[in-house]
Amino acid sequence: MLRVKEGHLSELTELFDRYHLKLFNFFWKLTFDKPVSEDLTQTLFYRVMKYRLSFSAEQGTFRSWVYRMARNIHVDFCNEQAKRPDRYRTPEEQLERIAGKDERYNEDHLIKLDAALLRLDPEQRELIVLSRFQGLKYDEISQIKDISVPAIKVRVHRAIKELRQIYFT
Repeated sequence: MLRVKEGHLSELTELFDRYHLKLFNFFWKLTFDKPVSEDLTQTLFYRVMKYRLSFSAEQGTFRSWVYRMARNIHVDFCNEQAKRPDRYRTPEEQLERIAGKDERYNEDHLIKLDAALLRLDPEQRELIVLSRFQGLKYDEISQIKDISVPAIKVRVHRAIKELRQIYFT
């Protein structure tokens, strides 16, 4: 990223290759909408290029910087969707679409897990996606959300407890 920041934009290709699938999956687990996830991923890499000068290695890793940016893009998307209630899908509608069309989700336990994730509060879902599906460490999530590491640990614990309760009922 430091090379990209210096103006070597061709180096962004390596970052894209390394992170685009992980970031797409991050957006997928938050939206459960493939076209939206693709658009958000594209928007993210556009912003990485546009705001490359704001990256500072002293403030954290590229991974925490890009996930913070991804989180902000998702928040912007949610705010935009809130203004357009006709385009908003309920968790039940999203689950129906996932179960009916996406062949990767043909096993009952995966469908049940997605249904449980959809029923979580958006902040709890985001924490689980970041920590468990994306494999980010608590200190990275702390940088992304601008919350202390102990607070992140507590919130992740509560989110997993809530997910477990929803999943097993």
